[in-house]
Amino acid sequence: MCEDDQHASDHGIGRRALFVTGAAAALTLGSVSFPDRAADAAEASGASETRTVRGTLPPGAPDFVYLPVEVPSGVREIRVAYTYERPAVPAGTAGNALDIGIFDQRGIELGGKGFRGWSGGARTEFFLRADDATPGYLPGPVRAGTWHIALGPYTVAPQGLAYEVTVTLTYGEPGEAVKPVYPPSRARGRGRAWYRGDCHLHSWYSDGRRTPAEIAALARAAGLDFINTSEHNTHSSHAHWADQAGPHPDGELLILLGEEVTTRNGHVVALGTDPGTFIDWRYRARDNRFGRYARRIREAGGLVVPAHPHATCIGCNWKFGFGEADAVEVWNGAYGPDDEVSLADWDSMLVASVREGRIGGDGRDGGDGRGGAGGRGWIPAMGSSDAHRDPDPVGTPQTVVLADDLTREAIQEGIRAGRSYVAESKAVSLSFSATGPKGEHAGIGGRLKVDRDDPVTVRLEVSGAPRCTVRLVTDQGVLHTSPALPVSGSGTVEWRTTAQYAAYVRAEVRHEVAAGPLPGALAAFTNPVFLGR
Repeated sequence: MCEDDQHASDHGIGRRALFVTGAAAALTLGSVSFPDRAADAAEASGASETRTVRGTLPPGAPDFVYLPVEVPSGVREIRVAYTYERPAVPAGTAGNALDIGIFDQRGIELGGKGFRGWSGGARTEFFLRADDATPGYLPGPVRAGTWHIALGPYTVAPQGLAYEVTVTLTYGEPGEAVKPVYPPSRARGRGRAWYRGDCHLHSWYSDGRRTPAEIAALARAAGLDFINTSEHNTHSSHAHWADQAGPHPDGELLILLGEEVTTRNGHVVALGTDPGTFIDWRYRARDNRFGRYARRIREAGGLVVPAHPHATCIGCNWKFGFGEADAVEVWNGAYGPDDEVSLADWDSMLVASVREGRIGGDGRDGGDGRGGAGGRGWIPAMGSSDAHRDPDPVGTPQTVVLADDLTREAIQEGIRAGRSYVAESKAVSLSFSATGPKGEHAGIGGRLKVDRDDPVTVRLEVSGAPRCTVRLVTDQGVLHTSPALPVSGSGTVEWRTTAQYAAYVRAEVRHEVAAGPLPGALAAFTNPVFLGR
């Protein structure tokens, strides 16, 4: 390897070309070139050349800065390393944070085919070649043409963001390309049954620290039947899960494939997309582009699930509205104040759905049943762990879904229909239903078709929740609170009402609270049962 400082350059904000990628404005820097060694390929094999680029981005820099790299023919591997300064900043002021990824010679068009990987701020270097790549990146040939290193100045300190990017090309035969193998879309289930899953997890293919094998083992230990991969802004993990599915002494595990689409205005989990599906994230709510990518998720067979909508981290809280949502992640990881706000916000959406008459006779929707904008009358709630590393527990919380079988399509249909509840662990189980005077019956996510004044009995059976309190919540608010469950954690709560009095009923199981007006943390909660015709 040769460090060619003669080719090092300064790329400040003054040397720029602003352009629009189909969404937010971006900055493109002057290109970095390497000599074409095709004529002496035999001599060049194994040789490396390096270029280093330095520059500074000011506060208010565009969301994405692209460094073009002219890659000649005969390159076997491209390797990129970067550093940036982190000066001290005043209290309450964001410091520097710089993300990184890469696009190949097919270009950086929004939603295009050039994407080759993204590691955000999780790694300081990466490589790509035909037979291998750094986790977060896609292996494949390094073809000649203009590649682009994508820098994402997530936050910029008042002093500016001084960066250095080093690109190394290694010449030689490309090696044999790997053929991806994906996990099956079906696992051995129990027929129509309740299946437990965690649909928001991170491995070392983005900013997590666990391998797929470690996550799968933890999922089985947590009593899960299915999981969904959801790496930040990359689908590179899809081809690395097949070995963790299928027969196992601790039970089969259905592995759904997806992505956490991490924009500057909130995150959305693409749940159960087709293998190899990439969903672009380079837009904000003001760009009016999210609808296009929500449709892309559904076209690829996935569900659109806004994640942690009231999270407090920069860029995490959801700004795109819920018109395209198939479900919403109300509970994310250890239960906290932001989850309480998300729960209240979701309950308000339920009330709006009832008020506007958008709930169909089966409780599912008042439109065409497709979900998303124009289709869903109400949005079901979910919960997931968002686990990244030790000691983050996998399966806390978990979504428990009534599905016809343990398949991708059946699990998605159960989630979409709201036939689910959320529990803090495998220890907690719920059975929740409503019955009418003539034996009419409806379960979670369904509608009890009774007249407005008919007596309705709501029944919740709980296990695994010692000393917890049950609250029954309607469109009026909390209308029934039970005494604390016994130390055994099991109990039954019944409440009588009418469709006139309650348009829907949902259940919450809460832990004890030491003091104060706020309720205790959730141990579990259900999607609603709707009442009336």
